[in-house]
Amino acid sequence: MRIALDVMGTDYGPKELVLGAVMAVKEYNCDVVLVGDEEIIRKLLKEYKAEDNPHLSVQHASEVIGMREHPGIAVKTKKDASIVVATDLLRNKKCDALVSSGSTGAAVAAALFHLGRIRGVGRPAIATPIPSLTGTTVLLDSGAKVDAKPEHMLQSAIMGSVFAELMLDIKNPRVGLLNIGEEEIKGNEQALATYPLLKKEKQINFIGNVEGRDINKGTVDVVVCDGFVGNVVLKTAEGLATAILTMVKEAIMGGGLMAKFGGLLIRPALRGLKKKLNPDAYGGALLLGVRAPFFICHGSSKANAIKNAIGAAVDGVERNICNRIAENIAKQTKADKVVGSLK
Repeated sequence: MRIALDVMGTDYGPKELVLGAVMAVKEYNCDVVLVGDEEIIRKLLKEYKAEDNPHLSVQHASEVIGMREHPGIAVKTKKDASIVVATDLLRNKKCDALVSSGSTGAAVAAALFHLGRIRGVGRPAIATPIPSLTGTTVLLDSGAKVDAKPEHMLQSAIMGSVFAELMLDIKNPRVGLLNIGEEEIKGNEQALATYPLLKKEKQINFIGNVEGRDINKGTVDVVVCDGFVGNVVLKTAEGLATAILTMVKEAIMGGGLMAKFGGLLIRPALRGLKKKLNPDAYGGALLLGVRAPFFICHGSSKANAIKNAIGAAVDGVERNICNRIAENIAKQTKADKVVGSLK
């Protein structure tokens, strides 16, 4: 199995990504193709004593798409950008999956223009696992597109259910529509139009509207919303987790001798909590609805997160998630055509 890794355009530069790839090929049964500036990559491989590793190869790309560039325009004009070159490797089946931590917009644009959507998918969605009291909740869309039509949200629910079942081993995942209240009559026009579509879809276990607090309570397995709301929820959750851990640490350090002694006693538990809340544990979020496994990571991802994202990419290929999504979307599309013919 070969995983393409776009090593350019990130907050920390190629250093952390190359190190993550070196770590990944030691742990997972895969090869990694490092896509980016060949001279920089080979220097880093030498630094990590991995220049002769047969599981690591380099594909040169002379251009980089920055975080502040317009994604669609940059993807169309920068033909040799690392994310474009990496996506072409995936499209031409020279690689089985792709991992990128550069511009999310550029990654989504490259996936749409150079890889293509699964037949019948109106709009791809980013599925992000979020830790909850009972395990993991999948949030989608968390940023692939800031708005969405009701039929797109329905497809997100179907794809999210497949993701939860295959990637997280959740049987018959509970699907909820993110809203301002649980009642069916609550919400804006988008939510009110989406609710009946989810309610009648037989492929999903729809439990109704859910609120933001349900995401971390674990009362739902898949939460559906548009990309604008989803990204705000995701960034808020990440910021809150960091703030809580920081406040706990400050309370212990500033609470006197007894507080510091108590802090020593609970240190192992706090380390476990920090590990659970750390987004690096999942590595990346899968872009659902495109023709091959395409993982998008934080721009600030460090080596361990990249290693885990590569592991998730290997898992996605082995579990054949894109084919399963294609099958379920085909069922939904066929059902809609039958209903339309009866009207």
